[in-house]
Amino acid sequence: MRKRHGSYGFDAPWALVGLSFGALVLLALASVSFLLDILLAGIAFLFGGLYTLASAASYLYTTRRGKFAVWAGELERLKGDELLLDLGCGRGAVLLMAAQRLERGKATGIDLWQSKDQSGNREARARANAAAEGVADRVELVTGDMRDLPFGDGAFDAIVSSLAIHNIPDAEGREQAVREAHRVLRPGGLMLIADFQHTAAYEDTLRSLGVVDVRRRDAGWRFWYGGPWFGTCILEARKPAA
Repeated sequence: MRKRHGSYGFDAPWALVGLSFGALVLLALASVSFLLDILLAGIAFLFGGLYTLASAASYLYTTRRGKFAVWAGELERLKGDELLLDLGCGRGAVLLMAAQRLERGKATGIDLWQSKDQSGNREARARANAAAEGVADRVELVTGDMRDLPFGDGAFDAIVSSLAIHNIPDAEGREQAVREAHRVLRPGGLMLIADFQHTAAYEDTLRSLGVVDVRRRDAGWRFWYGGPWFGTCILEARKPAA
């Protein structure tokens, strides 16, 4: 995996802050309990604090390193001449990794730029990151909703999305986003969606559209947001050739 030169922030920073604060509170309670000679409570708070601290460490690793390692492997299948679309590209973590492989292609990212989903999530930051990574000439950024993509049918050879579709609050909206992704993917094109929620529903939507070459798999420990209970799945699909 190449060294990253851009600034990519933290995924759902409020969650990381919550885990870290919770660990500190539990460890503080453990200290007070031991000082007051309340041993059982102190032991319980200590183990709870260490457990929560480990979860925070897992979350921090994933958002800063782990997800990049997983996506580096997923993107190895690109040939280098594709037109690729990243749904919910944020600051460009996956988009720009893909662009580095597209020496004869182009990477387009679309987002609504909401900072609650990622710290510092702004189009200007994504553009700055593209310049820092040396791929600004092969990257296009679009402000738009993945439920209503401003692209023609079959416009892209590959579509990726990392932890974005679940941010749509309603099931109907998430289904529409997957339908739109299918619409703008060319026949025979590849779709890769990483998410920690709703991937079974995404698969059901694709199968209802006639996609049979589709599978879900566990992305592994490097994509845990705090532990295996918040693991990420990769949905891989190939649109049927015309």
